[in-house]
Amino acid sequence: MDNPLPPAEELVLIDRELIQLDARRHFLLSRRAWLLAAQTPHAWGAPARPKASAQATEASAPSAQNVLLVLGAVLLAVAALAFTLVSWGSLGIAGRSAVLAVVTAAALGAPVALLRRGLRSTAEAVAAVGLLLTVLDAYALYAVGMPEVDGTAYAAGATAVLAAGWAAYGRTPAVRALRAPLPAALLTAQLPLPLAALAGGATGPELGWALLATAALDAGLALLRPGRWSSWAGAAGSVAGGAALLTGLADSVAAESAGGALGPSALLAAVAALAVVVAWRSARMPVAFSVTGALAAVAALGGLAAPELRPPWGAVGYLVVALPLLGALRVSALPEPVRRGLALAGAGVAVLEAATALAWVATVLMGRLQVLEEVWSVTTPAPAAGNGPGLAPLVALLLTAGAAWWLVRVLPVRREPGVAAVVLGWAALFTAPVVFDPAPGAVFAAQLAVTLAAGALALRSTAVAVAGGGSPAGAGSASDAGFGPAGIAAGVCALAGAGNVSVAALDGRLATFGVLGLLGAACAAGAAYRPAPAWARSGAAALAVGYATLLVVALGALLERPVAWWAPPLLVVPAAVAALGPRLGPVRIPAEAAAAAAGFLAVALATGDAPVLALVLALAGVVCAAAAVRPERRSAAGWPAGALFLAATWVRLAASEVTVPEAYTLPVTAAALAVGFLRRRRDPLAGSWTAYGPGLAATLLPSTLAVWGDPHWLRPLLLGTAALGVTLAGARGRLRAPLLLGGATLAAVALHELTPYVVQVVDALPRWMPPALAGVLLLVVGATYEKRLRDARRLREAIGRLR
Repeated sequence: MDNPLPPAEELVLIDRELIQLDARRHFLLSRRAWLLAAQTPHAWGAPARPKASAQATEASAPSAQNVLLVLGAVLLAVAALAFTLVSWGSLGIAGRSAVLAVVTAAALGAPVALLRRGLRSTAEAVAAVGLLLTVLDAYALYAVGMPEVDGTAYAAGATAVLAAGWAAYGRTPAVRALRAPLPAALLTAQLPLPLAALAGGATGPELGWALLATAALDAGLALLRPGRWSSWAGAAGSVAGGAALLTGLADSVAAESAGGALGPSALLAAVAALAVVVAWRSARMPVAFSVTGALAAVAALGGLAAPELRPPWGAVGYLVVALPLLGALRVSALPEPVRRGLALAGAGVAVLEAATALAWVATVLMGRLQVLEEVWSVTTPAPAAGNGPGLAPLVALLLTAGAAWWLVRVLPVRREPGVAAVVLGWAALFTAPVVFDPAPGAVFAAQLAVTLAAGALALRSTAVAVAGGGSPAGAGSASDAGFGPAGIAAGVCALAGAGNVSVAALDGRLATFGVLGLLGAACAAGAAYRPAPAWARSGAAALAVGYATLLVVALGALLERPVAWWAPPLLVVPAAVAALGPRLGPVRIPAEAAAAAAGFLAVALATGDAPVLALVLALAGVVCAAAAVRPERRSAAGWPAGALFLAATWVRLAASEVTVPEAYTLPVTAAALAVGFLRRRRDPLAGSWTAYGPGLAATLLPSTLAVWGDPHWLRPLLLGTAALGVTLAGARGRLRAPLLLGGATLAAVALHELTPYVVQVVDALPRWMPPALAGVLLLVVGATYEKRLRDARRLREAIGRLR
């Protein structure tokens, strides 16, 4: 069982072989099954030919019959129309009457005989022609006998007579089986009342009443005489009622006074009553009808007050009318679909108004970003006054937040009302100081209080949700239900409020330090609140570290020091987090991540001054080295510490314009290699990167960079020789770090030495030669792609076996 491979790598190889064996076995079993199936006909005789399937027909007999009948009916209708329009004048009155009477009677009577013989489709086609002929009869009567009568009025009467006649014809026992007459009569019956209103010079409200009357007749027919045509009546009534509703809404919005809105409001109220009655009595879409009726009622009542209010307050008026509809959830006398529809209508209006108000809140909050154009200038533009357009959205937010909180009590199982109540309430309270425009200090105090309250609610509610298992029973009361999502919403609101008030505080020095300090302390207290879940405490800890970082930056700006010198004091924050590491508990990782971000910020601030940057890198390395003292952070902080020390050395040498960095790096390398050698003697399992990597990199990397700027031959020769020795030592000792670092350095030196000759060769070659060589290289690599992958995999495995 002696194997040079480590157990983990040998397990990987065994798993790959087993996967390949399973795939091969599956292929062989599939091939065996196919061969058995192919041999079966030979064993039992020649396979029988499958029977030739009958040629598929492109059209069935009934569909072809229907097409022929429809075409025949269309041709007869065209012929009748041509006769009426062209040949009508060549006949006398008696001839005209006789022709129309005979043809119409024949077309309406023929379906009786056809139905007796079982030719139903033919009877339907002939009956459709007969109905069309009655329309032509009506037109002919108007064109010849009553040309002086108003066309719209005649059309209203003619459609009424035609609808009645077609309905009587369709209910005749001999032709009751026909499907076309009754729907045609029903659809034609939608026209008489609107046409009569138009003939009488009706305006918007009068036309709306005519449409509503038509819809009421349709609703009565659908509710009182349920049958196979009730769905047609319901659809036609819905269209007519919708048209009446749109007419009333248009007139209500266009009204300029409460008196002018009285007529449209009455129409809307009638529409609401009809829709609610249909929802109460009908089993089809009761929720949709109740929603429509509730919205019409809201438009009717709100439309009376809207003309007397300014535009922002008109929407609030509609909201005040809509919110009581939510109370339908408590009215047990109403059917459940009606209650749900009324509540949905009220909630829909509330959602629309809340979205509009939240859009206004977003514009107010975004306006504070103007402070970033000139920090500490005390030139923030004054917000809107209390009597301006901002008070109406504020009232809307408060009303909708109260309604959402009421729904939390009524619907304890639903989570959405709790989230809406938190978000809307926070938005109203946070923007209220901006609307009423008190002193800047009062604005900051009020908004800080709202932000801290939202954060406290987030911690408490999430803690309650965790303690109760996220259910109302576990939470202890109905009001605690949904606290999990509501707590998350409160946390998001607290985060948004903290960010906004922090930006606003940049307008003044005192406000900056006061707000940042208070918010940082609050976040630290939240991180220490143990009943809260780990994710909430982690976020609070990261924010506390972030606010501490901002305070240090603000202090550097206050002292009017150069930006690069803000960086060294900034490292106090990650140093403090590293010192408090074991005491932070579950919030340690997010706090350390935020501290690492503060360290990156310090390095970024110091990039403009090389000596300061070297100092910052060295101090950051000290912080990481101090954190790496603890065993659990040794691997996470040890490597960054070494890298920071090396970077500090290089930057310091570059800042001092040192041309021979080896004089400073070789002693460090010698000491580091000695320490690494002693480390490997005491701990044979220690890797070569840990023992020798930092020491070798301390000299090889800066020397490699210096080679590319050195025109002489001595440094490349010495560095190449040293790199060759390091590479050979790594290969002999099977050590990964010396092998890779030495090989990379040797390759860089060789490339540096060959670069002038490569440039000369490229200049000497024709312009087409480099692309051609590149293409040939790509073809060769592509042709041997799989072999190259195997070689690369073997090389990776060989390097992986090194220490």
